Amino acid sequence: MQQVLTFGRSAVVMRHWFEIDLLDASMEHGSRIEVRELVGSAHRGSESASQLITADRPLWRADLFDRLADTPGSYVVAHYHPQFEDNEPSKRNWSPELSAEPWSWLRGQFAGIGTGAAGNTLPELDADDAGEIAALADQIVAVARQFAPEHCHSAAECFARTRDARSSVLLMIENLTRPDLLDTERVALWQAA
Repeated sequence: MQQVLTFGRSAVVMRHWFEIDLLDASMEHGSRIEVRELVGSAHRGSESASQLITADRPLWRADLFDRLADTPGSYVVAHYHPQFEDNEPSKRNWSPELSAEPWSWLRGQFAGIGTGAAGNTLPELDADDAGEIAALADQIVAVARQFAPEHCHSAAECFARTRDARSSVLLMIENLTRPDLLDTERVALWQAA
């Protein structure tokens, strides 16, 4: 399941995510929050016809993750990607504040979005959208918290929340440096689906 808030030219996409580290096969999961650009489309049909909404190009991402081996809610691997090149994220950026107080950090990011506050400039973000997103910072955090790692208690629950991302999980498994370290029981549902 994903929840999406759309604005005039952008969207905030929130979901639960599952990830396998390609180097050591450790597993992470939690809340993924992205700001994406909406792609404009030609008007279709009558004045009352439903219109296409496409949240495409990523502008910013935060991953409020735990490692499965860590205490739920520790957020040791919480990180963010302040920019993208095409669809590929920048390297992980770390912040002590993000790991210590992830939801307050996230609220601060959205409250100051597009203003340069907390290093969050996003020059591609429409100014009107930035103002609307900032005004909804508390609501965005409340929705994102639903996807927190401490709300996911099993492989089956994690799979149910991320089954649409099966191709990404399979790609992670295929590209592991040390496939011998993979917990095959944990990923069995993605592989069997």
